[in-house]
Amino acid sequence: MQGTRFRLFPQPQFLKDFSEPEIVLVSSVAGSLGPGPSDDRMYAIFPIGKTDPYGIAPDGSAVLTPAWQGQVEDPAYPDEYGNFDYLEPGTPQFETAHLFGTVRFVMDIWEGYFGREIPWQSDGTYDRVELTILPSLENAYSGFGFLEMGGDRSDGGYTPFSLNFDVIAHELGHAIIYSEVGVPDPENVTGEYFGFHESAADLVALLSSLHFNSLVDKLLEQTRGNLYTLNAASRIAELSENKQIRVAANDSRLSDFAKGWVKEHHLAQPLTGAFFDIFVDIFHEMLLDYGVISPELEELSDKLLATPEYATVMQAMFDEAFAANPAAFKLALVDARDILGTYLADTWKELKNVQLDFVEVADLFVEIDRRHTGGRFARLIRGNFDMRDIGYVKVGPQLQPLDKGSHANSVRTMVPMD
Repeated sequence: MQGTRFRLFPQPQFLKDFSEPEIVLVSSVAGSLGPGPSDDRMYAIFPIGKTDPYGIAPDGSAVLTPAWQGQVEDPAYPDEYGNFDYLEPGTPQFETAHLFGTVRFVMDIWEGYFGREIPWQSDGTYDRVELTILPSLENAYSGFGFLEMGGDRSDGGYTPFSLNFDVIAHELGHAIIYSEVGVPDPENVTGEYFGFHESAADLVALLSSLHFNSLVDKLLEQTRGNLYTLNAASRIAELSENKQIRVAANDSRLSDFAKGWVKEHHLAQPLTGAFFDIFVDIFHEMLLDYGVISPELEELSDKLLATPEYATVMQAMFDEAFAANPAAFKLALVDARDILGTYLADTWKELKNVQLDFVEVADLFVEIDRRHTGGRFARLIRGNFDMRDIGYVKVGPQLQPLDKGSHANSVRTMVPMD
């Protein structure tokens, strides 16, 4: 049966290449979604008069939890065919539909990789998860029974996170990990678990964005297959034309944290970087399978990686190869995307230890490759973890208490027993 259509921005609309939303089809059967939008697992609202985010009230007097009991903006209604793609940007209804549609789109992707429905952490306590918009919040959170989207005011204006695909997907990534791997006690957990958590959320955002046809086309047009250039995939949660929260193609190593760590977002970077390198290497292997690059080009890319010569030498070679067969480059990129997504889902399904470290993640990822391919990618996987010092360096202690900007010390870790 036909799914339901939404219009989503693959990247923030202030980026000139993504100023218009793209129509996507989610798995919800046309006509099955109610006003909000809403279904049997979640509902989206735009509250009126809500001043504080969910969690502990600023004065410490109460814990604010869903569901919101106050007034809300008029909900988005489906059209006569059950779709929401008729809505125009600039209205509360488009904003709530964009938030709901993004969550459903990303859940479709990752439930495909997991091979099953992904439960909410709050199942059994809440019948549905509330997707809510709070413009006064200068952040975005996933918590027990809710996802709450604020906005960016760092440049004096206001850019809603409910229209930022990467931010929503990142928050959903946290929800997936808390459901699948577990919720740690912030007083008794390894720093590497928090780093793993942030890395996983970034990877959910990165791979989910690569399911937009327009973004894949733009990515290859920009890079000609040289994915180490700064591009729409490696820039996560862009806040402006030249500003983003994190970059997947980074040079961070675990040895940078041998003396200790302060922010889990920084500690995540070696793991995210390793997985991005693995993604690029698998992409190269797929290009070899399609016969569109030579073994010499692939070997030279490995040899020159992280050297000043890489950009100038490799770009010219990728330009030539891409021009000869752009369709094969797109097929190879999609293959690499789905291999990494499947491997990550299989890894996360088996990680049930909230005291985990990066070595445990790396070892299990290698084992997942062995099960799928007999170990075809083992050498490149191990090489990329080794290059990030994973397995060779022990992370030092937490040097400062988690501050208010920490997502580890946040409403995400609050469960009813608290």
